[in-house]
Amino acid sequence: MSVEENKMGTMPIGKLLVSMSVPMMCSMLVQALYNIVDSIFVARIEEDALTAVSMAFPLQSLMFAMGIGMGVGVNAMLSKSLGEKDFDLVNRSATNGIFLSAVNYIIFLIIGLTLVEPFYRGQTANESIVQYGVTYLTICTTLSFGVFSQIIFERLLQSTGKTIYNMITQGTGAIVNLILDPILIFGLLGVPKMGIAGAAIATVIGQIVAGTLACVFNLKVNHEVSLSFKGFRPDMAVIKRIYSVGLPSIVMQSIGSLMVYGMNKILAGFSTTAVAVFGVYFKLQSFVFMPVFGLNNGMVPIVAYNYGAEKRLRMIRTIKLAAVFAVCIMAFGLFVFEVFPGQLFTLFSASDHMLSMGRPALRIIALHFPIAAYCIVIGSVFQSLGNGIYSMINSIMRQIVVLLPAAYLLSLSGNVNNVWWSFPIAEIMSAVMTTIFLIKINKDIISKVPDGAL
Repeated sequence: MSVEENKMGTMPIGKLLVSMSVPMMCSMLVQALYNIVDSIFVARIEEDALTAVSMAFPLQSLMFAMGIGMGVGVNAMLSKSLGEKDFDLVNRSATNGIFLSAVNYIIFLIIGLTLVEPFYRGQTANESIVQYGVTYLTICTTLSFGVFSQIIFERLLQSTGKTIYNMITQGTGAIVNLILDPILIFGLLGVPKMGIAGAAIATVIGQIVAGTLACVFNLKVNHEVSLSFKGFRPDMAVIKRIYSVGLPSIVMQSIGSLMVYGMNKILAGFSTTAVAVFGVYFKLQSFVFMPVFGLNNGMVPIVAYNYGAEKRLRMIRTIKLAAVFAVCIMAFGLFVFEVFPGQLFTLFSASDHMLSMGRPALRIIALHFPIAAYCIVIGSVFQSLGNGIYSMINSIMRQIVVLLPAAYLLSLSGNVNNVWWSFPIAEIMSAVMTTIFLIKINKDIISKVPDGAL
C-alpha cells in the first residue's frame, strides 16, 4: 500500500482548514436550516405540537450523543493512525466503528418501543403534548438506523480529509427532509395528511438517504480505508481506544440532554410557552453553532493527523485559525440575535405572548456566543489529542454544577427573564476552566511534539 503523505500533513494550514471545514460548515448550515423549517411546519399544526418537538430534544440529543461521541473516537484514532501510516489500525478502527453504530441502533430501538411515553409524562401532564410527542419520538427512535449509519460513514470520510462528500450527504438528506415535510405533514400532492407523524417520517427518510449515500461514497472514493467484514470479530482493544476518546464526548452531550430536560422542568413551572420559547431558541442557535461544529469537524482530523505525524507547528497554526474563525461566526450570531429577535420568532407562528417572552430570551442567552466559540474549539482540541476527559469535566461543571442550579435559583425570582442569565454565567466559568486545561495540555503534550515542517 502507498504511504504517500496525506494533504493534512502538507497543504498550507489556512487553505487546508478552509478546504476541509467549509464543506462541513455548509452541510451543517443546511442541517440547521431543515431543523428550523421542520419546527416552522410543526408550529403551524399548533403550539402544543411545537412544544412536543421541543421536549423531544433531550432524548434525540442522547441518540446523537451516542453516535457522534463514538464517531469522535473513531475519527481521532483513524486520523492519528493515518498520520502514523498504520493502515491496519485504520481499517480496524473503521470496521469496529460500524459495528458499534449497529449496537447503538439496537439500544435506541428498544428505548423507542418502551420508554418514550414515560419520558414525556415525566415532563408534562398536558395530554395533547404527550400524544404529539409519543407519536413523533417513537418514529424517530425506532427508525434511527439511518442517523447512526450517516454519522459513522460521514466520520470515516471526514477522518481522511474527504469532507466535500459529507457536504453532499448531509445536504442531500436535508433537502429530502425539506421537500417531504410539507407534503407529509399537510397532505399535499395526494399524500394523506399525517400531521406530526409526517414530520418524523420526513426526518428519518432524510437520514436514511444520507446514510446510504455516505456508505456508497466510502466504498467508491475512500480508498485509504478498506471496509471488509470477512471474519470480523469485535476488537476490544480497538473499541477501548475508541471510547477512551469518544466516551467523554458521549458524556458531554448526554449532560446536554440532562440540562435541557432540567431546563424544561424549570420553565414548565412558568408555562408551556416558556418551554416552547426554549425549544425555538435551540432551533435558532443551531444556525450559529452548527457552522462552528462544522469548523471543528474540519479541524479535529488535521490536529490529530499532525499530532501523529509529529508536526507541532501545524497543530498550533490550525488551532489558532480555528479559534479566530469560530469567534467571528459567533459574533455575527450575537449581532443577529440582538437586532432581530422578534423577526426570528415570527417564523414560528409565535403568539404575542411567545413574542414578548422570546425577545428578551434571545438577547440575553446570545451574550455567551463569542465565549462559547473559544470553549468549543479548544474542547475539540482536547478530544483530538486523546484527552476528551478535560472536555467532559468542563461540560459537567458548566451545565450541571453551574447552569442548572443558577437557572433554578434565578427562577425563584418569579421572572422567567432572569432564568436566561444562567447561560452567560455558566459560559464564563467554562472559559476559565478551558483556559486552565489548555495550559496543562500544552505543557504535557503539545510542547513536547517536535516542530516539524509548517
